[in-house]
Formats: sequence, structure tokens, C-alpha cells
Amino acid sequence: MSRKPTKGYYVKGHFVAEGSDLDLELKRELKGSDSASRTDLKRESFELQKLGEDLLQLRQDAMQQLVAQQHVPELLFEAVRDAKKITNFEGLRRQMQYVGKLMRKLDEPQVQAIRGALDVQHNGSAEETLALHMAEHWRDKLLKDDQALADWLAAHPDTDSQQLRALVRQARKDGLPDKSAVSQGAFPRQGRAYRDIFKIVRDHLSTQKVDTP
Repeated sequence: MSRKPTKGYYVKGHFVAEGSDLDLELKRELKGSDSASRTDLKRESFELQKLGEDLLQLRQDAMQQLVAQQHVPELLFEAVRDAKKITNFEGLRRQMQYVGKLMRKLDEPQVQAIRGALDVQHNGSAEETLALHMAEHWRDKLLKDDQALADWLAAHPDTDSQQLRALVRQARKDGLPDKSAVSQGAFPRQGRAYRDIFKIVRDHLSTQKVDTP
């Protein structure tokens, strides 16, 4: 018994079956439709579902701020809060589907606000990132340059100078590489003094505006 051939047509050497996703998308393009393709809609739906899942990890203070700014509607806030209490796998799956449904009702500014809050939580704010870079810069400078210690104490006179001097001396000592290890391509292991210098510098910088030294 012969098989009934599939109806369709060829586009640039590729067969397109009638009624397929590609067929529908091509027909929309021919009609000049600006509506999103089915593939685009599925991708957007998946991304919003994943964003809703990430909301469960957002800090409470950040979530409250989003609610106060009306970026997270009350229904979505309650749905996320309830999801955190569910321990049953199937129950959690259904709840997260509901969260995803609510996410798809948000407008673009709301979605971007949620993405921004999660990004700050995961990567830190621009100010926090700058402060960390500056603390690393000062720590390395203190270990390499004797004048840097005088510069730091002049800019931060409330620093315990005796403690910082001792830490710098110890960190330099700890950082001296073993000649045999260097010959084998190993790097010196940094000790506690190295970390303590970073903490002192970071704590001082966090209490004031960060300036480039």
C-alpha cells in the first residue's frame, strides 16, 4: 500500500510541511505580521518561569522593596511565599506553574526590575564591586610599596597603624616563595595576614566614598 505523500513546498532547498511550525511562521512573515512566533513565545514563557523560580532565592528585604515599588504584585508575592513552605515535590511543581502564570502577566518594566534585583544579589551592586576592587588594589599596593603605607595612614588616620604595619610585615614574609617551589612553577600560598589586610582596607573603604588612590 503506497504511503500518502505529505503536502508541502520547498524553501531554499528545504521541504516545509503544511501546518508545521515553520509553515505557519513563514505565512505570518508573508502577511507582514509582527506577532511573535510560537518558538519565541515558548522561549519567553520558559525564561519567565525560570525567573519566577529564581524569585524564591531573593532576599526578603529586596522582595519587600519590589512589592513596595509595585514591581511584584501582591498575588505573586503571596505565591512565592507559599512556594517556600511547600516540601512535597508535586505540590511545589504545581505551585511553581502558578508562579510562572503570574510572571507572564507582568509588564516589561516589572520583569526588568526583578532581573535587576536578582543581579544585584548575585553579583553585588556597582558600588560594592568598586569597593572590592579598590580594597584589592590597596592591599597589593601596601605589600609592594613602602610609601603606600604612609599614604594609607595619611588618608585613614583612624587605622591602627601598629597592627597594619605588623600585618604587612607578616604578609610579605608569608608571601616569600620557596625557591624550590618556584623552580617547579608553584605560587606562594597567602596566609592569614594577607586576608586580614584586605579586611581592614575593605572595612575602612566601606565607611566612606571610594576614591581612586
